[in-house]
Amino acid sequence: MKKRKIMLSAATLLAGACVVSLASCGESGDSTHTIKFYHTMGDSLQTVLATAITDFETKFPGWKVESSAVGGYDDVRSTVVADLTAGQQPDLAYCYADHVALYLESGKVVDMSEFVKNQDPLTVNIKTGDEFEAKTLDEIVGYTQTEVKDFVEGYYNEGFATNYADYTAYGFSADSLLTLPFVKSTEVLYYNADALEVCGLEVPETWEELWDACREIRKTYKDCTPLGYDSEANWFITMCEQNGWGYTSTAAGDHYKFNNESTKQWLSDLKGLFTEKLFTTQVIYGSYTSNLFVKGAEDGSVFSIGSSGGANHQASNLFKWGVAPIPGTELSNGKINRSVISQGPSLVMLETSANNADEKKLMTWEFVKCLETPEFQCSFAMASGYNPSRKSSFDVPEYKRFLEGDSIVAKTALVGKEQTENYFTSPAFKGSAAAREQVGTALRYAVIGRKTPEKALEDAVKACGN
Repeated sequence: MKKRKIMLSAATLLAGACVVSLASCGESGDSTHTIKFYHTMGDSLQTVLATAITDFETKFPGWKVESSAVGGYDDVRSTVVADLTAGQQPDLAYCYADHVALYLESGKVVDMSEFVKNQDPLTVNIKTGDEFEAKTLDEIVGYTQTEVKDFVEGYYNEGFATNYADYTAYGFSADSLLTLPFVKSTEVLYYNADALEVCGLEVPETWEELWDACREIRKTYKDCTPLGYDSEANWFITMCEQNGWGYTSTAAGDHYKFNNESTKQWLSDLKGLFTEKLFTTQVIYGSYTSNLFVKGAEDGSVFSIGSSGGANHQASNLFKWGVAPIPGTELSNGKINRSVISQGPSLVMLETSANNADEKKLMTWEFVKCLETPEFQCSFAMASGYNPSRKSSFDVPEYKRFLEGDSIVAKTALVGKEQTENYFTSPAFKGSAAAREQVGTALRYAVIGRKTPEKALEDAVKACGN
């Protein structure tokens, strides 16, 4: 069944919603006036989130936000899937595109473009005394074109339905917006500047330069594992993007492209580099490779490729550190492909079974807008190490002062900003999460010699259900 496309003004939504709300409101904590939000925030970030919740609840009396930290990203995905099955899904949730690809079958994913494009005056049902009344505020429901353009284009474009396989089968069009970016991270190269100086080396710009540098480092620091790469899956996917080898596709019946001669050869080459003791990964090492990096060059590492959102874990008092873009691939035309993965949570709205479902969608949207203000984005970015999704956040005085500082979070944020035009994301479909997991496993098995590259990739495709 196709999803009905509904474009209603806020006033139209509230005309019917007022009657329902007055009959069912009860206490201010009533579920019909409570926005359920699932996320992965720890205590420190929930303290920052509380400011946005307070702003929302102050602006819209009678409405509450029920904030729930449900573990990691995979926990959010599995919890939402279970809740969709039970008809108890949240109104708003952290997400990755892979998650939303699973949610689409429920028919409950909200097309946010309905709200983004809505230029009608904002009419909301808020509590005055003991009752809810419709009030028209001096603002519009959605965003102006200027506000839409204020989002980092690469981040914003991740949310379009065209990034999802079979989106038309679920009733969406090419301009449907299934997610809105919250805060984002990428991968960066953390390096030990002191060790590079001792070895007479520059920060590498390409993978070939990196491996040459790693060999030189091993000559000086014999117990050093020069490079630690946290995410095996990211490494595989990034190399496919930089080289044009093929990873996945939204094409019907032919999603998995990663089992090819180029990836087999790369895994074979990588096994040789591993045998030279030039690198390790998070799973092989048994911990985040930042733990290896902060030990120093003697018995640790000199390079660490990890999330910009984890910058705080890469700082060490034992040496002078630096941050740079990850290496790129030098192409046959002499240019360097510097593609780098875009990560970090987006926001997905889900339609609930509440009697005032349309009203709740509108109010959930208004809470989303609270999370997307440049000022809140700055506060969250400074506390988390993630980059804001709004360009104007970089003009907020407090954030500008922060970025002028010497902290590793500030330096990393600037490197992330410089890489904006190089960000990429992978196609999303039911099974794309499995593909990501399986290529990481294939890399690991191939480099440690548990399987040949051919067998590792063949098994990975089979494990994806193909």
